[in-house]
Amino acid sequence: MPYDSVYLEKRPPGALRTVWRKFYGDTTAMIGLYGCGALVLLCVFGGWFAPYGIDQQFLGYQLLPPSWSRYGEVSFFLGTDDLGRDVLSRLLSGAAPTVGGAFVVTLGAALFGLVLGVIAGSTHGLRSAVMNHILDTLLSIPSLLLAIIVVAFAGPHLSHAMFAVWLALLPRMVRSVYSMVHDELEKEYVIAARLDGASTLNILWFAVLPNITAGLVTEITRALSMAILDIAALGFLDLGAQLPSPEWGAMLGDALELIYVAPWTVMLPGAAIMISVLLVNLLGDGIRRAIIAGVQ
Repeated sequence: MPYDSVYLEKRPPGALRTVWRKFYGDTTAMIGLYGCGALVLLCVFGGWFAPYGIDQQFLGYQLLPPSWSRYGEVSFFLGTDDLGRDVLSRLLSGAAPTVGGAFVVTLGAALFGLVLGVIAGSTHGLRSAVMNHILDTLLSIPSLLLAIIVVAFAGPHLSHAMFAVWLALLPRMVRSVYSMVHDELEKEYVIAARLDGASTLNILWFAVLPNITAGLVTEITRALSMAILDIAALGFLDLGAQLPSPEWGAMLGDALELIYVAPWTVMLPGAAIMISVLLVNLLGDGIRRAIIAGVQ
């Protein structure tokens, strides 16, 4: 059958392909992607990678410095704590309660916040004003303080800390989604779509949500970073994960009195928390830049 067109038509790349090309060309974004991928692997398989058990004690090897120190040993690469437990094994196993718990909390807050924020952003008049004032009142309370209040009533436990952090992040997510949806619905293209007969559901699904994706990525990344810090802070204050849990904040709080005797027992959990937050922010900023560049 003969072709109607002599020349080969070049199809423009789709939106996802364009975003991926922009993302792939961003070095810092790829560092964040690979780093967050490594964090996910540690959350799932960290206990398997650990050379020793998290509670296994080695008598005579208490407060052993890292292997690169003059008095260190290769068998304990990052040294041991005051009870003779391997620090590397506890750090690898502690990724699940710290980073994994923060991911679960952020996912739950994002899902509930997206639904409630879209519903709130679609309202007008008195209901919108009341919702706005309620969210502003809740946001005036610092997230960590709200989490501490919840844990003080529920009791110190990792699950209680995760619930408290989720409860603290939820108003922030709802407020962010509410503001983005409310501002987007006031734009001219939405008004034109309504005049053309489009339903509110179609406008939200096909017009509003794609245009607030970059903002959602930014808020989710920020929420994940806050969740990691809040879970670690509650563990540090002995209000979250309880010892002998290898949660990084609990490890940091337990070793704080050894900061002058064995500084690696404090610096290594703190460095793990800092690197995790940095990788999450690099990934989130890279995705946001790629989405904005792809849209433009």
